[in-house]
Amino acid sequence: QAPLVESGGGLVQAGGSLRLSCTASRGTFSSLAVGWFRQPPGKEREFVAADTWSGGSHHYSDSVKGRFTISRDNTEKTVYLQMNSLKSEDTAVYFCAAGKPPHRLGVPRIHQTEYDYWGQGTQVTVSS
Repeated sequence: QAPLVESGGGLVQAGGSLRLSCTASRGTFSSLAVGWFRQPPGKEREFVAADTWSGGSHHYSDSVKGRFTISRDNTEKTVYLQMNSLKSEDTAVYFCAAGKPPHRLGVPRIHQTEYDYWGQGTQVTVSS
């Protein structure tokens, strides 16, 4: 069983909203740093948002800042990505990721190499 499973992707019109979910199937979720990345068609995977293991610090790419919000529910072992005011350029496969300790306090992980577990990806398509 994959350690992380995403859901919530789909087709939405520009200006609309979607909420992605990513649930951990095992392990102590509260000890993990979590993040979201995306891979647009024909492009490399890029950072979207990150949440520290303590949940006290968030970081966003400039392209989504003010429109996307990352959050987590340790009881449900789930991290969310609320996406509002979607644009056609947000079309991509979205991946969640989780990183094991040790952590740098208050420092979100923005590089793929900083994560240990990945989900299978969920497609988000924004029509203009």
